[in-house]
Amino acid sequence: MPTTALTRQSFDTRWTTLRRSYHQVAPAEWYSWLTDSGSLTQRLVKLSRGDFRVEVVRQGWMRPTRSEAKALNMRSRQYALVREVQLIGTGKPWVYARSIIPAQTLTGRQRQLRMLGNRSLGSLLFTDPSMRRGPLQISCLRLQDQRKVWARRSVFYLSDKPLLVCEVFLPELQQVN
Repeated sequence: MPTTALTRQSFDTRWTTLRRSYHQVAPAEWYSWLTDSGSLTQRLVKLSRGDFRVEVVRQGWMRPTRSEAKALNMRSRQYALVREVQLIGTGKPWVYARSIIPAQTLTGRQRQLRMLGNRSLGSLLFTDPSMRRGPLQISCLRLQDQRKVWARRSVFYLSDKPLLVCEVFLPELQQVN
């Protein structure tokens, strides 16, 4: 799938906090991906038998969507470091991830978040002893070709500093799932 299939507007949608009854709305084949609170990176590495990589699509200072700013309690005109990547397993894009990192989060030990390059954000988050995760939210997003894809997001806190991570599960993942 071309990286242009998801636009900034794709992420400015209604998100629903995950509840037990949500399996009635989300397709059964995506439910375990949407509800897993562990490291997505570790799960994808295992599924790909180590044939896994992170490809940076873009990274820079941008305005988050209204929905993202609200989740992070940011003012609407504030800029944040926005990082978009594809998580690629066995040569195919399985997940499109978008992370929003407010400037105030990028201080102290968290300065390293600016320089992840092709490293997985999850590898850093899930090894940081100060990390805690807010509730999972899920949504169904539309690609530019009108296909629907399922996504989840949550606010992570590193040393009580927030960042938002959204993970979009692409159709290619279902073929190996």
